[in-house]
Amino acid sequence: MRHYGLIGAHLSHSFSKNFFTVKFANEGIDADYSLIEIDDISTIDKVIAERELSGFNVTIPYKESIIPYLDELSAEAEAVGAVNCVVVKNGRKIGYNTDITGIEATIEWLDKSNALILGTGGASKAVQYVCRKHETVNLFDSKRFNKINAKRDGDDIQYSVVSRDKARGDYTYTDITAEIIRGHKLIINATPIGMAPNVEDAPALPYNAITDNHSVFDLIYNPAKSQLLSRAEERGATTMNGMLMLQTQAIASWHIWQRADKEQPLVN
Repeated sequence: MRHYGLIGAHLSHSFSKNFFTVKFANEGIDADYSLIEIDDISTIDKVIAERELSGFNVTIPYKESIIPYLDELSAEAEAVGAVNCVVVKNGRKIGYNTDITGIEATIEWLDKSNALILGTGGASKAVQYVCRKHETVNLFDSKRFNKINAKRDGDDIQYSVVSRDKARGDYTYTDITAEIIRGHKLIINATPIGMAPNVEDAPALPYNAITDNHSVFDLIYNPAKSQLLSRAEERGATTMNGMLMLQTQAIASWHIWQRADKEQPLVN
């Protein structure tokens, strides 16, 4: 039997174990999937050895901090600067980012004009990568990433990143005005604000400025409708939660693990 799992700090909200357990059963795959909570990412080698992991997913808060403990990164994971999928093979740990695939699948259904990205962590980095890859949204984190899409001429699409720390984004939450909301038709929450068990929480935004011309994408999938999405729907916005992203990135992770089992090239 092969062993897989999800590495994170607090995982009671996660649907990943159920998703993979059902998938393995339906496809007759001799494998299991565990939720593995750890307090310190520096213990990852011990966890891999004790659990005999063939691969694993990574979630908050380790998508960035796990990178120094890996032996190799895919080109996309390196470009993003965050990892959510790892293959363990022949004593080597290779990191990938399948969040990209999930985000791409979701934003195809939404207005892809001016974007307001909430958060600057690993999930936000994947959102930013997808946006600049599609050349539909330009993103800028003036302190951390410099200009990450050089194509910015004249009236190019505006972009903004919101952070609790002014040094890490264009705005803090206290900076966000109704005018800023009206100027960004796509709002993406890449933070855990509102995630179970803290389901009553919501990003501090002027919700009365959201209209039926807005699209709001919350990467959270538990609860199915976060406070952010509920408030946006009340204003007539088009909304999407993170369930499609979860399912798509999980399937992409499984394909990577299968490819590793078949001894095909891992990094491209």
